[in-house]
Amino acid sequence: MAFSPIVQERIDAWNEASASFGPLLLGAEGDWQAARAHYLDVLSAHPTPEGVTISPTDMGGVPATVVTPDEVESGRTLLYIHGGGYIAGSPAGYHGLAGHFAKLLKAVVYMPDYRLAPEHPFPAAIDDTLASYKWLLEQGNRADRIMFAGDSAGGAMVVTVMVAARDAGLALPAAGVAISPWANLEHTGASMTTREGIDPTVSLAGLDLMAAAFLQGASKAHPAASPVFANVAGLPPILVQIGESEVMLSDAIRLAAHLGEQKVRVSLEVWPEMFHVWHMFASILPEGAQALQSARTFLEASLSQE
Repeated sequence: MAFSPIVQERIDAWNEASASFGPLLLGAEGDWQAARAHYLDVLSAHPTPEGVTISPTDMGGVPATVVTPDEVESGRTLLYIHGGGYIAGSPAGYHGLAGHFAKLLKAVVYMPDYRLAPEHPFPAAIDDTLASYKWLLEQGNRADRIMFAGDSAGGAMVVTVMVAARDAGLALPAAGVAISPWANLEHTGASMTTREGIDPTVSLAGLDLMAAAFLQGASKAHPAASPVFANVAGLPPILVQIGESEVMLSDAIRLAAHLGEQKVRVSLEVWPEMFHVWHMFASILPEGAQALQSARTFLEASLSQE
């Protein structure tokens, strides 16, 4: 599929910023802070929609960003978990995507700035995000009015953090959307080879490097790292959205099947020719806006209307 020049330009910039992590992940001397800042600059090229307010907050010791739309449906809250392979990314790069979600759902969006590997390896990111969700509950937010969404590593954590919340005895959110989830760090899905070179933004070699930096010796099959191996029984409805061009395609389909086999109500959307987290491009790519609309429909259907 040929994308418009502006979409291709932003894909190329994203790839260039992502590639700067390669030498660092291989052990070369370098500046992680500078590489992460450049990566965020590229993500920030996606504009924040009008009609939202961005502000900082603290979620029980975890720094976070709040995105509030001009119109809020009482009690609606979205916990958005950003991606970045557990080594990069922050809420600062997601004002656009979170802003679209906030306006579509008429919900206040919270984005925890969880700790990153390799300085803070597995399970620091999961622990921080769970602490953020616990804080939301402690503030009086009703679980049946809270939604989860996340992309890539954050898409996997949509499931992983729900499992951790269930195991901690916390009330579970109403529903979740896992966007392009990095669901299996063993990378055994067929698309890891059949989509290699077709996927315009992600490579198997890059994923292997990020997984090693995150896990630092922990098992790739640990259920808290790869939710395709987790006990997911009792989770709320989950929508999995994946691009057909992605190397993560097969493992995302496996995640959806795994959820269904454990009696979780699950919907799977495979978007032909779409790439990793195409939702980020919603302001310039029709399929991005359409995928967000579909996510909104799914989430709203599961919210308590009381």
